[in-house]
Parts: sequence; structure tokens; C-alpha cells
Amino acid sequence: MNSSIIQIGVFAAITIGIGLATYLKCRTPRGHSPDDNKDYFLAGGSLSWVYIAGSITLTNLSTDQLVGMNGNQMLLLAWWELAAVSGLVLLAYVFVPLYYKYQCTTTTELLEKKLGGKGLRALISCLFLLGGLFIYLPIMLYTGSLFMISMFDIDVPLIWIAIGFAVVGAAYAIFGGLRAVAVSDTYSGVGLLGLGLLVVFLAFKAIDFDISGIPAERLTMIGSNDSPIPWHTLLTGMIFIQIFYWSFNQTITQRAMAAPSLKEARKGILAAAGIRLLIVPLIIAVPGVISYKLYGDIGDAAYGRLVGDILPPWLSGAFAAMMAAAVLTSFNSGLNSAAALYVCDIHEKFFQPNVHVRKIATVITIVIVALSIALVPLYSGAESIINLVQQLNGLLSMPILSAFFVAIFFKNVSPWAAGISVISGTVGYGVFSFFFSPFHYIHTMFITLIACIAFALILNRMVFRRNASFSLEDFRS
Repeated sequence: MNSSIIQIGVFAAITIGIGLATYLKCRTPRGHSPDDNKDYFLAGGSLSWVYIAGSITLTNLSTDQLVGMNGNQMLLLAWWELAAVSGLVLLAYVFVPLYYKYQCTTTTELLEKKLGGKGLRALISCLFLLGGLFIYLPIMLYTGSLFMISMFDIDVPLIWIAIGFAVVGAAYAIFGGLRAVAVSDTYSGVGLLGLGLLVVFLAFKAIDFDISGIPAERLTMIGSNDSPIPWHTLLTGMIFIQIFYWSFNQTITQRAMAAPSLKEARKGILAAAGIRLLIVPLIIAVPGVISYKLYGDIGDAAYGRLVGDILPPWLSGAFAAMMAAAVLTSFNSGLNSAAALYVCDIHEKFFQPNVHVRKIATVITIVIVALSIALVPLYSGAESIINLVQQLNGLLSMPILSAFFVAIFFKNVSPWAAGISVISGTVGYGVFSFFFSPFHYIHTMFITLIACIAFALILNRMVFRRNASFSLEDFRS
């Protein structure tokens, strides 16, 4: 009983402390209207590199990574994070300069400015919104709730914990905008990374730093054909998955677009890449492997059980607070980005040019929160949540990436050609990946990307009678 009181007390104190520190940091007006797109969705262009790095890191690093990747109980899953470094470097030096050059608020705005027409921009925004609603947001709530139940061994319906996460996360997104999201991300990130490394050390200590008895396939970094990441997929779809996620995903790039300058944005991105290289692979793979030696193959419950066993009560309360913060910040980041896409790309373009940004963002946020909660039970039977997430990603990621590649690297392309190709690619990937595919889904994603680009260019020539030409003019100084 005493240990439970300590856990709850530490958890409450840290959670309240992060909220208070975020409020104190963000309460002072910075000269921008609170109802301005740039202020609400891009923090008024005021984020320093520290907050950009912190927000990028913690927006991605949540329970779907810590629970899901450790749940595979294999070192191999570290490849997702190691490969992410290349995606962040490309964002810093290749793609974020384009967003600053074209003064974009959303990534999809680049499509309109390169190809013309607002229809393609709205289509891609709708796909992003559907992906967030049906994949990312409910999975964040599910894995966060599962971790709390596993760690504290509590007998509470998972959906009630998910509702708590959703309500608090929505409050951050609605009342604070991107600035509050980024600041809370950074404060929480420092604690989560530190405690995550401590978990790695204590996990090794729990097995006396002896990894004997762990099967070789759990320790290898060279994946076999039947592993979650076969080695040859690193040469095909993996790099393009990383390009999509880090360079065109609104939830990530929104932080990079919120700096006062391109130079400041680049510093933040490279700092996030350093964290991704040096720290994140350890905390998302090593504890899972060690838990295999301690408990056997227990899947997605591995991380929560390990943390609950090796941390003393006061530290487990602190870790729970940081994990809760990670869920909240990832969730509210997704909500803020979804609101930005809806307001900027759909509502202002098709319904009302001059809107009360906060009011419309609040309405769409509440709707998305309610639907995300309703979808949480859908993922409760997944064998491996992280592998399911990555496979589902392909439905949208490669078709959407093809539209960006066509817009950036080709001139004189009809937006209709790109849009039709995106829809065809989404349907095609779904059929081949989930019902009939001789390839691993990462290979299928690569094939989908190439096919979508080729189909868009063929449609452009045969149907819309335009001759596309390859161009690198945006990258010439």
C-alpha cells in the first residue's frame, strides 16, 4: 500500500509539474494574434532548436515505439530508429529548405504551390487525416493504456485510461497550440530519455549482465527472410519509409517549420538525429530482448512488466509520469497537426477563407478525439502492434510520397494525374499487402512508390496531354 501511494504521489507531482512549467513558459504573448495560423500551428515561428529537437524526438518516441518495438523482443527492431537518422538528415538538407522557400504552413501546401490547384492538396490532407484517425491516434491511446496496466498491474478497463489520455492531450492541443505542445514535449523528453537509459542499465543488472541463453535470432541485426525486417528490405523500401515519415509527415515537419529561420530549424533537426542515433535504439530494443530472458515470449506486455519489476516505487512513479507525458505529447501533436491540415487545407480553401482558427481547430479536435477513443478496442487483438502499424503505414505513405516526388522533381505535371495515382496506389497496396503478395510489405511499399510515380507520369502524358520534364531547379542555389 505504501509503495502504491509513493508511485501515485510521484506520478501526480511530476505530471502537474510538467503542466505548470509548460504553462509558465507559454503564457506570455509573443506579439502574434492567438487566432493566426502561423501563431497557432507554427508557434509564431518562435521555436528555438532545443524545442524543435525535443518535440521531434518525443512526438515520435511514445508507447507505440517503447511498448511495440520492445514487444518484438528482438534487437533487429533498432533498424527502424537507425534508419530514421538518414530521414532526418535528408529533411535538414533537402526538404525543409523547400518549406521555407515556399513559406508553407502545412507540408501539403507545397503540392499546391508546385503543381497548382487546391484539389490535390485537399486530397492528401484527407488521407493524412484518415491515417491519423484510424491508425496513429487510437494506437497511441491503446499502447499508452496497455503500458500503464502492465506496469502497475491494475484491474481497470483499458478504455477508461485511454479516455483520460485523450481528454488531457486534447486540452494541450486546444488551449496551447503548437508552442505548448513543443515545450511540454521537450520537458518530458529529457526525463523519458534519462529514465529510458536507466531502465536499460537496470535490465542488464537484473540478468547480471549475462546475455547467455538468449537465442541468437533475438540478438542478430541481420534479419532473415521470415523476420520482421529482412536484411534486403533495408535496400528497398526502408529509406523511403523514413523519407516519408520525417520529411512529409505534418506531425514531424510542423516542428521544423516553426523555427525563426532555416538555420535554427536545421540545428534542431540534426540534434534530433543525434538523439535518434545514440540513445533511442538502446531504449526501444534492449529492454525487450532482456525481458525475453526473464519472462519468455510475452509480446507487447514485455516493457511494462520489466519496468514495473526493476524500478523502485518512487522511480516507477516517475517513469509512469514520463510515459504518460510521452503519450500525451504524441497524441496532442497528432491532434494539432490534424487541425492544421483541416483548417488550412480544407476549411479555409473550400468553406470559409477567413475563419476563427482556434474555434474551428477546437471543433475538429473534439471530433477526432471522440472517434479515436471509439477505435481503441480495434487494436486490442493485434499480435504485434508495431509491425501492424508499419504495414498499415504503407496504405498511405508511399502513394502520398509519390505525389510529393512528382511535384518536387518534375515540371508540367497535372495535379489530377498525381491525385489519381495516389488513390490507385492506396488501393493497390491494400490488395497486394493484405490479401495477395509474394513480397515482404516493405518491398511492396517500394514497388508501390515506383508504380505510383510511373502511373502519374503516364496519365499526365496519355490522358492530360502534358510532357513532364525532370527538374532540380529547387535545389540550385
